This record gives sequence, structure tokens and C-alpha cells, in this order.
Amino acid sequence: MPKRNRGPIEQPQHFWKTTWRLLKYMKNQIAAILITMALAITAQVLQIRTPKILGQATTTIFEGVMKGTAMQKAGIAMHHWPIDFHKIGHILMIVMAMYVGSAVLTFIQRVIMNYMSQHTVYSMRKQLKHKMMTVPVNYYDTHSNGDIISTAINDMDNISSTLQQSLMQLVTSVVQLVGTLWLMLTISWKLTLIIVCSVPLSMICIGIIAPQSQKNFGAQQKHLGILNGAIEENYAGQNVIKSFNREQKTIDDFEKENEALYQASWRAQMASGIMMPIMSFISNLTYVCVAIVGGIQVTSGQISLGNVQAMLQYTTNFSQPISQLANLANTIQLTIASAERVFGILDEPDMQETRSGLPVEKNPAGLIEFEHVKFGYDNAPILMEDYNLTVKQGHMTAIVGPTGAGKTTIINLLERFYDIKGGSIRLNGVDTRDMTREELRSHFAMVLQDTWLFSGTTWDNLKYGREDATDEEILAAAKAAHVDDFVEQLPNGYQTVLDESASNISQGQRQLLTIARAFVADPEILILDEATSSVDTRTELQIQHAMNKLLEGRTSFVVAHRLSTIQDADNIIVMNHGSIVETGTHNQLLAKNGFYADLYNSQFEGNIQMD
Repeated sequence: MPKRNRGPIEQPQHFWKTTWRLLKYMKNQIAAILITMALAITAQVLQIRTPKILGQATTTIFEGVMKGTAMQKAGIAMHHWPIDFHKIGHILMIVMAMYVGSAVLTFIQRVIMNYMSQHTVYSMRKQLKHKMMTVPVNYYDTHSNGDIISTAINDMDNISSTLQQSLMQLVTSVVQLVGTLWLMLTISWKLTLIIVCSVPLSMICIGIIAPQSQKNFGAQQKHLGILNGAIEENYAGQNVIKSFNREQKTIDDFEKENEALYQASWRAQMASGIMMPIMSFISNLTYVCVAIVGGIQVTSGQISLGNVQAMLQYTTNFSQPISQLANLANTIQLTIASAERVFGILDEPDMQETRSGLPVEKNPAGLIEFEHVKFGYDNAPILMEDYNLTVKQGHMTAIVGPTGAGKTTIINLLERFYDIKGGSIRLNGVDTRDMTREELRSHFAMVLQDTWLFSGTTWDNLKYGREDATDEEILAAAKAAHVDDFVEQLPNGYQTVLDESASNISQGQRQLLTIARAFVADPEILILDEATSSVDTRTELQIQHAMNKLLEGRTSFVVAHRLSTIQDADNIIVMNHGSIVETGTHNQLLAKNGFYADLYNSQFEGNIQMD
């Protein structure tokens, strides 16, 4: 089924709904949030008031200098300038205490907010991980790995960063804006009017630049997700890329997407970066106007010099939160878009546990029974119609057929990776839909054509089959599957660490490890899906000998394209176009001289293309 790459969206589709849902993750921390907001507001109030108080010191110095100058002109003798340094020192101590208090409160607020944001994202990551374990298998068939990884990492980081920094910055910016405006009005409404008049000009610039910046940041996230997927696929498929001499094509494709990411990132940063210089220019222009008008008012005695100094500082303080709010608007939009992507996965429907309503068979004809099974993948034609199969306890059943015949589909239905659309599949007389997937899959162990090993020691990979397996059981399975032969030659034996792709051992050795892991699990039913397709003839014979020993008394399904590996099967199911066309033993099917005989002969003649 085709995979769908749904790169990051540029704008959230349901902004307020998603915002409210994101905030609900913090509902258990309301008290901490209120404390944090109180600390942030208090810190800002202290910081806002300091320019006005500090202006009193400037006024005191100015008045003392002016008084001393007047005394000199009057010929009055002075031993020192009549400046009240005690008052100035008292003012400076107050200002210092306010700055220190603001810094301490800000530090405490950030520590609390950091804890809350990380705890919130931790909960979201945990839910996302759980959801990835419960979505149907077809979800992975229709979504690219790179896109899922981008959501789990990049989008989560966006949310974490916003909750940690931007949320409180939003509160402090609003408090700073309102508080600064109020204090400016208490000093001079005329100078305040000059400063406020700069706001519409700033808003016009923001209104022009912010949408472009947001659009480019959305494109940047989109290309980043595509590039992540391409890198992941190229890294995993290095052998295929090299074997088909596609290195240059892969590099060209990467360069093309990398160039697209570069252009989008450059435009995004350019649009975002140009905002601050423009806002600074407007702020500096306002600063000059306030200084000129304030100087004129000082000379006419309408305002004190200290208050003009405070107004000049408030000019900067007033424009700063406007710039911050403009940047925050863009950041929050992208964060909510990231949250929508995360919630989009969390809202995916789980695998359905629909019960069949069929009675349990008292005396089933076999351990596993397919009865009139009907199945087709979503949005695809029906693949199976009235499919019937009976497998007895301890029997080895081989499934063969050309590509697309439905061999792997049988395995998918056995383990309920997909649910049937009609009929019944029974295990010990019980319809598998009446069992939980965990209960059903506890009866199975599977070895796939595509080997999967995780980063860890060889021993850990074997023990993955069954955590409570003893050392003796693991060693016995390793020897029986001929794993012991090559593991002992590794640098650290069973403690050799395999890297992420297990590239430090051969493909055939990886396949042997997965087979041994399945044997460690000691399942009631063993599934081998093209399990010997990646090993040489000698290793294949070793596996066959091991199977003869380890499959004794165990029911097994073997999907194979090498018909030589299933000649000893108790029953061979020959499939074509989703239906059984022949059944029987190897000799019986050859004697019929039918479809199986053609398949068998084609392996030597090369007339029919197999899986």
C-alpha cells in the first residue's frame, strides 16, 4: 500500500480547539501555573517600576547641581555640592533590591515552568508511544517513517520549547506592555502619546512581515520532514542504492531537497530577522522624538529630568514586548500546528477488538481452521473469497505460490495484523476475534524475510524471544539454529554489541539469529515467512536440519519460494490469486502434474517469476 508523506502543515486548522486540548495536559498543575504566573507578574512589576524610581536619583542629582550652580552665581561659599547623596544611596539600594528580587523570582518561575513543560511533553510522548503500539498495521503502510519520526521528535521539541519559554514570555510581555503604559501615563501623557503613536507603524510592519515569516517557517518544517524521511530511507537502503549504482541519483535528490530546505530556511530566517531591525529603527526614532520633546519640557519646567530619563527607558521597554508578542504569535502558530500533528496521531483509531459472536467448536477438525474467509485490504479489491484451510496439531504446513498469490496475507490474518471481512479463523475451536491480540500472538513466533535486530548484545537479541528463558535454553536454541558456530568467532562472543542495522554481521547470520530467537520463544505455532531466502545453500541445509529437530511436535507455517525447503511438509498449500488451487504432499502434487509441478520445474527452468 502506498505511503503518504503528510509534511508539517503551515497553519493549524483548529487553533483554539487544539490550544485548549494542549493546555488540558497541564490541568493537574494549575496551582504551579498560578504560582508561576504570580512570580512572573511580580518580577515584571518590580522591573517596570525601577526606571521611575531610578529617575528620582537623577532628579536629585540634577536639582543639587542646579542649586549649587545658583549658589555659585550668588557668591555663596560651598564646601561641597548640595547633593543629597544619602537619598541617592537609599534610592540605589531600593533599585538594587528590586532588580535582585526580579531576577530571583524570574529564576524560580523558569525552574517551575521548565519542570511543568518537560512533565507535560513527557506525558504526550508516553501517550504517543502507546498509540504507536495500538494503531492498526495499515497505519504504518500509509505513513512514511520519516514523517512519524519528525512528529515524535521535531514537533514534540516545538511544543516543549513553547511551553517552557514562550508561554511565560507571553504573560510577561503583556504585563510589561500594560505596566509600562500605565507608568508612562503617570509621568507625562504628552510623551506617552508620542510613544503610543509608534505602535500603529510597528503593527503595520508586523502585519506585512509576520505572515511571510509564518509561511516560510511552515515550508521549512515541511521540507525538514521530507528530508528526514529521505535520509532514513537512504541510510537503511545503502546496499540497494549501491547495487543499482544509484549513488549519484540519490545525492542529486538529496541536494534538490536540501536546496529546497535551504531556500525555505533562508527566507524564513530573513523574514524573521528583518523584523527586529525595523522594530529597532522605529524604537530609536521614537526615542529621539521623546528626548527632544522631553528636553524642551525640562527647560520649561513642565517635567523633571529624572522623569524624562524614565520615559526614555520606557520607550525601549514599551517597544520590546510588542516585538516579542509579534514573534510569539508566529511561534505559537507553529507550535499549535505541531500539536495538531501529534493529536492527529493520538486520534487515530485503535485496533478494533470486535467479537465474532460464534460459538466455540467442541471438537475442532484441526488446531487452526479457516472457514469461508473473505478478505481484502482497505481501498483494494477483495483478495480472498470463500477461503478454507485446516491445519492439524504438530503438522508443518507450507504455503507456496507466485508473487501476489496471498501467501503473506495468510500470515497477516493468522496474527490478526488485519481482520477478516467475512467467515472465521479459529484456534483450538475459538474464533481469533474472541481472543485479545496479545493472547492470540502468545501462541506464535515469527521469522520474517526482512531481519530485524535491535542495538544490543547478541545475547540480548536472543533473549528478546522470551525474557524468562534460561541460559541453557538460549544456548540450546543457538546451537540448534547453528548460531553458536559464528557467534563464538565474534570479538566478544554472545556479548558482542550489534549496531542499529546489525551491519557487523552478515545478512545470513542475522537471519540465523532471528530464527534462533523464535526458537527461544518456544511457541506453539511457528511461522517462517521466506526465512531461508537470505542464506546460502549450506546454511539453508543447516536450517533444515535444525527445523527437523526443533519442529517436532510443533505446528508450523512455512512460506517459501525455494520449494526444496518444504519437500518434507505434511501439507503444501498452493495458492494463486488469493485462492487455494492445490493441496497435498510434495510427491502427491508432483504426481498431479499441475500448478505446483509447474512451479517446481520453473525453479530449474526459470519460466515463472517467484517471490
